[in-house]
Amino acid sequence: MTLHPTAPGMESAKFRDPVFTAKGERRATIGLKALRTLWFNTGTLCNIECGHCYIESSPGNDRLAYLTLAEMFPFIEEIAARRLPVREIGFTGGEPFMNPDCCAMIGAALEGGFTALVLTNAMRPMMRPRVQRDLLALGRSFGGRLTLRVSLDHYTERLHDAERGAGSWVETMKGLRWLSEHGFTLAIAGRRRWEESTHDLRRGYGELFVRERLDIDSENPASLVLFPEMDASVDVPEITVDCWRLLNVDPADVMCATSRMVVKRKGAARPTVVACTLIPYDAQFEFGTTLAEADRDVALNHPHCAKFCVLGGGSCSAAG
Repeated sequence: MTLHPTAPGMESAKFRDPVFTAKGERRATIGLKALRTLWFNTGTLCNIECGHCYIESSPGNDRLAYLTLAEMFPFIEEIAARRLPVREIGFTGGEPFMNPDCCAMIGAALEGGFTALVLTNAMRPMMRPRVQRDLLALGRSFGGRLTLRVSLDHYTERLHDAERGAGSWVETMKGLRWLSEHGFTLAIAGRRRWEESTHDLRRGYGELFVRERLDIDSENPASLVLFPEMDASVDVPEITVDCWRLLNVDPADVMCATSRMVVKRKGAARPTVVACTLIPYDAQFEFGTTLAEADRDVALNHPHCAKFCVLGGGSCSAAG
């Protein structure tokens, strides 16, 4: 396992081979222990373009097309037919509420008995009257089984807007206050992008939540999720089979041991299943068109696997 600086010239050889690292060590893999969270990517279109979006969402990126309610149903049916232990359905994008079927898909997940987690920037797409009406109906029917995790990159307007664009803080806070006033279960997604300790970040967000009267526990990792950065251009170690022992990490705790994501590529006839939420474009992480086909080992052959999941301890799911 390479935890020291990479030798000159070796960076370009890393993450090429799914079986061996650049140093010739056996690469670590993750088996699907139990599928507990199934994600649906609603499409990569977004109302804003962030400075460091891992999926490169923007008003012009439609590499992942809008998923439809009809395309979601076969996966829900497969869960039931195979009695899979899925308990959480997640929705991510892009901005999910730009997808015309978003609220209908959330409703289908909740009606199926799952909990639903929606990742949103809480800006204008969510604040359209039709979306507000549909969300309020879902809230009345399903209460605490629906969680909206709002992206608030930092607890200050200045640093949040530095990432998401001038004025984005004001719009997000409007949406966040609306959700809070109407009793939705809320979580916040922050980032460990800036040189602050986790303690200081949680304290800063906690003070914000008190000022805004938001019922969010800043000390609860599920309520305030602080994501490690994901820059594929930064040199990170490759994860070998020996790393589990050296790092004292259980591979069963890594995200791809319990989750998969459904995406619809632009121009594709049908959706496909990929290993996780973080790597939607790389063909080596594409596992077929059914959940059965996606029940296979994942080679940790991408910088995000190392930095976000293994070394960063990150997970997109809210399920335990």
